Amino acid sequence: MPATPDPASPIGLTVSAVARQLGVAPATLRTWDRRYGLGPSEHPSGSHRRYTHEDLARLHHMRRLVIEGVPPADAARQALAADPVEGREPLVPVSFLRPTAETSTADAAEPRHGGGRVIALPGAEPAVRGLGRAALSLDAHACSAIMDDSISRHGVIWTWDHLIVPVLVGVGERWEASGNGIEVEHLLSGAVTASLSAAARNLQAPVSSRAVLLACAQEELHMLPLVAVAAALAEEGVSARLLGERLPLTALEEAVRRTGPAAVLLWAQIPGSADAASLAGLPNYRPTPTILIGGPGWFGSLPAGVTAVSSLEDAVERITHAVGA
Repeated sequence: MPATPDPASPIGLTVSAVARQLGVAPATLRTWDRRYGLGPSEHPSGSHRRYTHEDLARLHHMRRLVIEGVPPADAARQALAADPVEGREPLVPVSFLRPTAETSTADAAEPRHGGGRVIALPGAEPAVRGLGRAALSLDAHACSAIMDDSISRHGVIWTWDHLIVPVLVGVGERWEASGNGIEVEHLLSGAVTASLSAAARNLQAPVSSRAVLLACAQEELHMLPLVAVAAALAEEGVSARLLGERLPLTALEEAVRRTGPAAVLLWAQIPGSADAASLAGLPNYRPTPTILIGGPGWFGSLPAGVTAVSSLEDAVERITHAVGA
């Protein structure tokens, strides 16, 4: 079970660790530190500065506002002016939406955002750069063709981790740094959804009749990772039911009661938006479902019978095991 930081003491997290918690690149945190003063305040003798509990809370506030469309400079001012939110320490330390080690920008020079016609993808494979160019050109057909080819060659999980996520992150960082390119992100997200949904529809004969439910938390609008889970499960012969965005807990409980699912996966992307403790009653249904949560939006303690997943591959492995595939 992931450790929850002690609010009474500094947690001493490094730049890389905080970047994983927020689902952003370390270079973005350095930019926020340099431009807005949202940097680490703890400075142990003889070591690099570390982020405290209060620093992390302000960064989550900043990230949430940026995701909601507030310009980064305005979001930073609000985050610095606000008191750290008590009791909202993040529970899940990683996000599906982060670069893999092979494509991370953590050790790269400062990304070339600048509002120009490039997405920072240092050291990326040709297909990644091609997808970035197609997205910037607002060429949805080319985006879909690149992703469809990758899925057919390498599968959904590899395509998500090594092709889709690096470009999504690059587009998001470009927008955060410059305020430009939201139309690129919207077009790319639509193309990703189309390609992954097509892959999910390829499932002909499910290996199990037990239901698998995928849903967003009650305040969550970001469903793309769940579409990726459904597509990856289809490759394993497992059918999943997508219950959509902002699903009230009462509706989720009713769906669990009616379907008796083998597994339930809930996604929360916006930091501090979903309380894991509210799920305590889900494992008590019979037959007992496997209850999984994913994304950086969860806070609080994990109830008994609820497990946090760390990646798309982890989620697929746990769900296929639950259905006996």
